[in-house]
Amino acid sequence: MCGIFGIYPHKESAKITYLGLYALQHRGEEAAGIVTRNGKKVHIHKSLGLVSDVFNEKILADLRGEMSIGHTRYSTTGSSNVKNTQPFYVKSHLGDIAVAHNGNLTNAHALRRDLENKGALFQTSMDSEIFVHLLAHSQKKGYQEAIVDSLGKLEGAYSVILMVNDILVGARDTYGFRPLCLGRFEEAYILASETSALDLIGAQYIRDIEPGEIVFIHRDKIDSIKPFKPTPNAFCIFEYIYFSRPDSFVFGHNVYAIRKKLGEALAKEYPQTADLVTPIPDSGTYAALGFSKASQVPYEMALIRNHYIGRTFIQPTQLLRDFRVKVKLNPVKDVLKDKKVIVVEDSIVRGTTSRARVKTLRQAGAKEIIMRVSCPPLKHPCFYGIDFPTQKELIAAKHDLNWIKEFIGVEDLGYLSLKGMLDSMPDCCKGKFCSACFTGEYPVKPPKKISKTILEKN
Repeated sequence: MCGIFGIYPHKESAKITYLGLYALQHRGEEAAGIVTRNGKKVHIHKSLGLVSDVFNEKILADLRGEMSIGHTRYSTTGSSNVKNTQPFYVKSHLGDIAVAHNGNLTNAHALRRDLENKGALFQTSMDSEIFVHLLAHSQKKGYQEAIVDSLGKLEGAYSVILMVNDILVGARDTYGFRPLCLGRFEEAYILASETSALDLIGAQYIRDIEPGEIVFIHRDKIDSIKPFKPTPNAFCIFEYIYFSRPDSFVFGHNVYAIRKKLGEALAKEYPQTADLVTPIPDSGTYAALGFSKASQVPYEMALIRNHYIGRTFIQPTQLLRDFRVKVKLNPVKDVLKDKKVIVVEDSIVRGTTSRARVKTLRQAGAKEIIMRVSCPPLKHPCFYGIDFPTQKELIAAKHDLNWIKEFIGVEDLGYLSLKGMLDSMPDCCKGKFCSACFTGEYPVKPPKKISKTILEKN
């Protein structure tokens, strides 16, 4: 998913970007980086690790400049190594170019092959590096024309922040898969993946960058253009289900409120009596609140999260996921002993995490465990930035409900219906979401190289 942040002009741009990335840490825990520019000099620091591990006071002090862009990485394309950290920076005939990207390009393979045939030397295996090469190779005369020319060649999902000399640029693909918002802090403008990054520093939320829009932030003004042919919106519904912070406004609406509505819809589809409802923290917490409210089953926090352990789903290897699953949550035995428990989970991807959670609840004394999931079964790979690129990783793509129920180890299992999920979305956004991971109906054609090996074989 990745988190991106940019600010201009502000004399403490690096420190503000650091705070912004801190608020976006949940979008990627693998690596972090910041690029700053002061006049004609560029400073860059990036490394593997959490934001708080990658930066310290001295490093931030050395990142001088009034313009800054930052990135927190969660890998879906490219391996986990320091070369693949962002932002990417190059010096070209256009001047200094840096990019921070959230999303996945479906035509990355074809673009990279074409650029390499033209002499481009790629330093990483990331699709995001394609941005800077397209800009560097563009034959358009002005920076604005070069940016439009380059972005016009991309297919798939991107919310991107660019540093092009003394101009900060933000853009979203025409479908609007990934979020990007515009804010104001003192005299500076801010671009960020989520509004929670604005809240942390006390910035004012202005609006979302619109699908297909490019904004150019200058020292004394901001310009906006929409140069591309409009397409239907395809906002990623998984932003509401799992990824975004509950205190954020994403696609114009509060994540917390929507997760509660998902829980309420789940309770209406599965009328159930039990001793208590408990969430799988943290992303299942708000759906469980909605479930409890609609069902009148008491809400309890039967699992306590260790907040010093990262998010299990977005860890890059199964070994790390398994370790974090074991130490991330601890049961409250007195709450669970001899109880019939409804467990609300936000989603089931591979099933291993849910199975471990159920085992923990059972060992803590739960008498009966019923699991309810606040989205439909995930059956299809995502090509737009979520880390399930093959069907073989999705338990619901291979097995029916009864098999999954037995594997996880619960007495009953129920998913929210597709209709229930879509009806829980804001009225103004209905019909504007990408739900391909549930339905297999892709708004942008999957890459040919992958579709033949993955989609046709499954």
